Amino acid sequence: MRRRLIPTGDAARPVAFAEAPKAVPGPTEALVKVEAFAPNRGETFLLEHPRPGYLPGKDIAGLVVQAAADGSGPDIGSRVVGHPAQGGWAEYVAVPTHALAVLPDTVDSARAAALPLAGITALRLLRTAGSLAGRRVLLTGASGGVGHYVTELAVGAGAELTAVTATPVRGERLAELGAQVVHEVAAAQGPFDVVLESTGGPDLPAALAKVRPGGLLVWFGQASRTPVTLDFFDLLGGPEGVTIQHFHYAGAPYGPDLAALVSLVEHDRLHPEIGRTAPWAQTADTLVDLRERRIRGKAVLLTGGTR
Repeated sequence: MRRRLIPTGDAARPVAFAEAPKAVPGPTEALVKVEAFAPNRGETFLLEHPRPGYLPGKDIAGLVVQAAADGSGPDIGSRVVGHPAQGGWAEYVAVPTHALAVLPDTVDSARAAALPLAGITALRLLRTAGSLAGRRVLLTGASGGVGHYVTELAVGAGAELTAVTATPVRGERLAELGAQVVHEVAAAQGPFDVVLESTGGPDLPAALAKVRPGGLLVWFGQASRTPVTLDFFDLLGGPEGVTIQHFHYAGAPYGPDLAALVSLVEHDRLHPEIGRTAPWAQTADTLVDLRERRIRGKAVLLTGGTR
């Protein structure tokens, strides 16, 4: 039997340790000994009312202890970063080989674990936005893991980026990365060629009003947990011909994007912003702090023996 974290349904202590059989990988899966994992804020919401059988954990790094039976993916002994569908907050997890990438010695497990969901989201979001060189970009909800990656990658691609954060402290690192930081959408100096909107509620229509005629708004989240209301007549009075595009990062394979992210970190072009690193015994407290926005960037939990 091995330990894993399971949902409790208790908002104050969202997970607890339990004994479980060691994961059994399918033919196209590798068995990974987890060294580090990184929760995402969206997972904290799922834990409030967990569905039956839900096992949290989508971002992990560790060591392959059993290679896939079909011969695909990394060999036994390989250090890897992975993006399983669920179940990564455990000592061992079976991961499809299309959702793994090998780690070089220069990228440690903690930084690697901070990459998958937020990093893949950032890469795919920026591909959706198209070429950003010389373009004005507005990013809302910018102080989380996705926001840090989008900021660094977009500025590196030549964008003039304005980032919206709730407080000056949460915007400090984004300013260091080259963003202009404001603390409400109304303070952003438009118009913008592209708006990347992740908070929903009243922020989306406010951001939409700042898009240039013919520009693009990509809606990729609702972190405020407040539904959006759009008034058709307000739209008529705003910029003409704006495209509103829904975005969701999901869609396998994830391995190539993970490998691209690892390469960016290895070559000092992407720097995971880790606001907390702690042993996995502190996962419940960390989840509460992540949910309540008391952690800037990513949180990483260590199971022990990380490299």
